[in-house]
Amino acid sequence: MPLGCDALETITKSCDNNTGGIRKIWLNDQENITTDPVVAVNGEVTTLASSVNYTEFEINRNTGNYTEETASDLINGSTFVTQTITLMFNRRDAAKSEAINILASGQRYLSALVLDANGLYWYFENLQLTATGEGSGTARADGSKYSVTLLAEADHLAWTITEAAVNNNI
Repeated sequence: MPLGCDALETITKSCDNNTGGIRKIWLNDQENITTDPVVAVNGEVTTLASSVNYTEFEINRNTGNYTEETASDLINGSTFVTQTITLMFNRRDAAKSEAINILASGQRYLSALVLDANGLYWYFENLQLTATGEGSGTARADGSKYSVTLLAEADHLAWTITEAAVNNNI
């Protein structure tokens, strides 16, 4: 094992059902996080403190997801994870337009708490809104909508976060 590296840990096959998607997401300005998250040995955030509570952004089922892609440069010795959260907000209106404009204003850094379809909570930090899209749709059944993409480049995969830590911040 290289000096300074952690020992390998096993990954076991789960018997639990595995479903995709995001159920809920809460966002906050990164600058409102008052202390670094307390991360347990198992990589789970147990304590998170923010000066302002997170704001819930409601999405419909099957309209949001996140991805994490690791890039390693073997020559330079650098590794980072590109974290992308994609959300869809149905039915365009002035209030949603303004909320999206505020998310993007000043290229602000955001923090996110995500509840996935497996019932797990995840903590993402230093996200920025990098793209919006969609529109009126073409056919009547298309509906109008906004798509929003949040992006971060982190030195680690997203941490799980306890439900108690989430509830203390929403």
